[in-house]
Amino acid sequence: MARPRVGVIGLGRFGINHLRCYRQMTWLGIAELVSGCDLNEDLLEARLREFRFKPYTDYREMLEREKLDAVSVVTPDHLHREIVIECANSKVHVLCEKPLDITVEGCLQMIEAAKRNGVLLCVDFHKRYDEYHQALKRKLDAGEFGEIQYGYAYMEDRIEVPRDWLRAWAHASSPAWFLGIHYYDLVRWLLNSDAVEVWAKGAKGKLSSIGIDTYDSITAMVRFENGATVCFQTSWILPDGFEASVNQGLRLVGTLGVAECDAQDRGTRTCSEMDLPQQQTHNPAFLRYRYDSLGREVWEGYGIASIADFIQTVSLILDGVSIHELKGVFATGEDGLEATRIAKAIHESIILGTTVKIER
Repeated sequence: MARPRVGVIGLGRFGINHLRCYRQMTWLGIAELVSGCDLNEDLLEARLREFRFKPYTDYREMLEREKLDAVSVVTPDHLHREIVIECANSKVHVLCEKPLDITVEGCLQMIEAAKRNGVLLCVDFHKRYDEYHQALKRKLDAGEFGEIQYGYAYMEDRIEVPRDWLRAWAHASSPAWFLGIHYYDLVRWLLNSDAVEVWAKGAKGKLSSIGIDTYDSITAMVRFENGATVCFQTSWILPDGFEASVNQGLRLVGTLGVAECDAQDRGTRTCSEMDLPQQQTHNPAFLRYRYDSLGREVWEGYGIASIADFIQTVSLILDGVSIHELKGVFATGEDGLEATRIAKAIHESIILGTTVKIER
């Protein structure tokens, strides 16, 4: 199997998971972590203390100097487009964090660049890799729940996410772009159906009071081609004392049954005087680590599996498999486009105060 040479652009709070994944794939001889890029030199230096790679502050220089086969783009949402297009034009396969772009036009440009250059463009919709969601998918595809008529999905973050983690660019995002986009793709994938119509409302107040001009919460009703209507509820203003940094789940009801998945509460809780909040719930299905026989930290979970699957797919391409022959769980640029269509329509509906039809 070919051993892709890999780089990561954006080494922040989630970029570190891409580094973790590629480092352990390097240990196994499956890939080679070659380079990493970030504008923040202090962060770059911190990552170099933990990982081995050639550092860059200019991704164009990295693409020019390193003969990379694949790159992860893990920058803020609104900065994906230019970088992905530059990677595609450099004949490099791309895994882009969600959302692919915050405009439909941007998604189309990125997809076109990938096709023009014959490279793979994937979006890291890692909820597709959650074994709980995959179990639901198998049952849905087998028709065990009949025709899905309605459902709801929710994803909520503690306020620390926009206030502390993303303070520099939260104003350019929203709970729909940062959180909802996961479930817009997940439900579309589970139902195997595209969205056709959206009605949404948003609320502001909490974040704007601390100088972050974005929505606190967004509720959207989305109708799909198969007739199902799903309510998506997203927010990122849960109090600091809430027991989990993220709370999430979904429910789908059909003519023959119901499917429910609490994607946060996996039954693991801890309580310590050193913790804030003191009672915590944990989601080891997403990210967990162990130590291998050499005492090295090895990360697992669906947050890692989606990244590893991208590299394994790139290996197939380097070994001669056509992109058109590929099938799997991974989300393509076209999938990213459809999720962006939903999120874009949701924001339009909030502004216009009316139902918005999704045009293609």
